[in-house]
Amino acid sequence: IMKKTEVLVVCTHQEILNTVVRLVNSNTEMSAIGANTLEQAITTFRSANFDLVLVGAGLEKAEETELEHVIRKVNRKIPIVFHYGGGSGLLFTEIYEALK
Repeated sequence: IMKKTEVLVVCTHQEILNTVVRLVNSNTEMSAIGANTLEQAITTFRSANFDLVLVGAGLEKAEETELEHVIRKVNRKIPIVFHYGGGSGLLFTEIYEALK
């Protein structure tokens, strides 16, 4: 059995977060967990092994920078994808590109 790609989705807009998490989870190769605040994202990131972090809309620039800093301290190589909409096709393209 292939290990699923673990994705942390960060977005402060709950409806968008739910949609993106659902979309990622609809892909049999992936598993997503959502976080809707910077604090929740950091706590969740530290509590599990993620293969990719997907950052959506809503965080302040400073919060994105802080999140990136925390992620890099834990794992320098993990891809961070900034996704601000554009549909599921684009979403998966961005994820697969980042995982290469």
